[in-house]
Amino acid sequence: MVTEVSAVKFRQNLGEMLSQVQYRNDSILIKKDGKSVAALIDGDLFARIRLMRERFDELTGHLANDYALVDEEQGLAEIDALVSEERAISRKKAS
Repeated sequence: MVTEVSAVKFRQNLGEMLSQVQYRNDSILIKKDGKSVAALIDGDLFARIRLMRERFDELTGHLANDYALVDEEQGLAEIDALVSEERAISRKKAS
């Protein structure tokens, strides 16, 4: 469950909210002036998110290197063609 709280309420109830995250695996979205500014999440979830982000950055780096010399229009045309192929395959599977 995700609980949204103001920064003031978060400060006032820090201990309780830490327990909520630690023992109930809840997440706390902290807002300031109505805008989301931070989140308190379980440490294991944070580690997984970090690992996924590192892997994503690695993969996008490889893609950028692999396609550095490809013309933008050509690259976008290839992406559009692949997306169309995948959608056609998905439609066939759904039928």
